Amino acid sequence: MNVGAGGRVEVTSRRFLAIALPATLAQMTTPVLGLVATGAIGRLGDAVLLGAVAVGALLFDFAFWIFGSMRMGTAGLTAQALGRGERVELRAVLVRALFISLAIGLALIAIHVPVSHAAFSLMGASEGVHAAAALYFSVRILSAPFAIANFSILGWLVGVARTDIGLGLQILIASINALATAALVLYWDFGIAGAAFANVLAETAGTLFGLGAAARLIGRDWRVPWRAVMDRARLVETVAVNGDIMIRTGLLMAVLLFFTAQGARADDVTLAANAVLYNMVMVTTFFLDGFATAAEQVCGQSVGAKDRTGFRRAVRMTLIWGAGFAGPATLALLYGGGAIIDLLAANADVRLVGRDYLPLAALTPLLGVAAFAYDGIFAGSTWSRDMRNMMLPAVALYFLAWWLTLPLGNTGLWLAYLTFMGGRGLFLALRLPALERRTFA
Repeated sequence: MNVGAGGRVEVTSRRFLAIALPATLAQMTTPVLGLVATGAIGRLGDAVLLGAVAVGALLFDFAFWIFGSMRMGTAGLTAQALGRGERVELRAVLVRALFISLAIGLALIAIHVPVSHAAFSLMGASEGVHAAAALYFSVRILSAPFAIANFSILGWLVGVARTDIGLGLQILIASINALATAALVLYWDFGIAGAAFANVLAETAGTLFGLGAAARLIGRDWRVPWRAVMDRARLVETVAVNGDIMIRTGLLMAVLLFFTAQGARADDVTLAANAVLYNMVMVTTFFLDGFATAAEQVCGQSVGAKDRTGFRRAVRMTLIWGAGFAGPATLALLYGGGAIIDLLAANADVRLVGRDYLPLAALTPLLGVAAFAYDGIFAGSTWSRDMRNMMLPAVALYFLAWWLTLPLGNTGLWLAYLTFMGGRGLFLALRLPALERRTFA
């Protein structure tokens, strides 16, 4: 692994795509974990167990998405250490992130009983679903330290521009999860506990593989002085960066949950149509997130190396590649979205309502591309406090737009969401020049 020591950072389309494409494929493996468990339990023919997996997986998705901020924070800190040529700090970043991941994971295990009970009660599930979901949650929560550690390892791999290994890590986790689920649920008949334990095995194996890959990249000089790991300034920076991104992610999730809740308040058909449309749009975000991941590495390394020219090239490249994908993605959704809706929804009413709102949903990649791009730029530059702060006016803008468009019903809800996505990118873009001047002063 080559570690720079300041100077020029290579910023080319070839290098950018070499980071972005494996990152995109790696993120596409994430939904597989939930789908495998749902498919295996679904074959048992018990609606209670299927509902329990859906409810339990939803709660995990919420928790792990919040703590997935460890990936973004670790990527930025690692890339900057790489740009500065600090070999010891490059290793210390990973060790610190793993300690924090372990602490968060153990804390989640310690408080999981009251948290899961409160969450399942609020969801209003039946008594049978509640009991089965609690069993699923109590087993799968054991994977928390490993799942969050894998976010940290993946972030470190992004920081050293080895998203190809990150892709291998994600594929390994998904593959082991699929095989273990099939064996434990369908062959040995362990039911919902087997589906949960398969996830524990997969995340544990992923952590071991990731640590081995990191050790191989580091080489012989893998030891890290304890004083470097526990350096107070670095610890404070690590906690602050990840904490800010967690708050930012929590605000983002609040908007998405409110969006879903408002659709549910309208009627079941609208809720289902919005879910179909949102899942279609989510596919495009995998690609936009891949470009953002490349920005984390290249911008972070440029900041570490104090290469202002390289940083500006990286910003332009992130925006150009993002826009180059977002435009065709919007057109593809506009002209091909109807067929996808028919494929995903069997209900005629859901298909009809989905087509009504398809033009609005299709604008999401185009209006959201700047938000994804600047998220990557800010995360790599560890401008996490500003990521958090700029999310606040974007959320306020969302609720203002929703309130003003209340008479428009679901149309207003989609307009508010599009306003939110556009506002996120706009506020971050307006903040960037001042942060660039301060960083490269």
